[in-house]
Amino acid sequence: MDTIHKIGRRKTAVARVYVSDGKGNITVNKKDYKAYFTTPTLQYKVLQALNLTDNATAFDINVNVFGGGITGQAEAIRLAISRAMVELNEENRAILKPEGLLTRDSRMVERKKFGQKKARKKFQFSKR
Repeated sequence: MDTIHKIGRRKTAVARVYVSDGKGNITVNKKDYKAYFTTPTLQYKVLQALNLTDNATAFDINVNVFGGGITGQAEAIRLAISRAMVELNEENRAILKPEGLLTRDSRMVERKKFGQKKARKKFQFSKR
């Protein structure tokens, strides 16, 4: 099998995922994923697509991720791995689609407007 390259995004995080045959090793920015994502919740998010498709020990995954925070990065990796699982086997789409793992979460931070404190917050109004 050739290496499959997929990209996932979430907020300002961008993850490039390279999937190849192996024993289930996942490296994120040249570290083990358990060292990079220390909380069990984030580790679960990274493995979610692999566990649903029963491929947790079938592939080695190398990830380059940058931008955003660790939660956005974990969700970007999840999307990229989900896309790779669908490319490997089209039947995985029926498993991953109802879980919402193939949908790009397009919510971004709203920009700050001039004349205001933040995106929605205003400066205090003084009548007199």
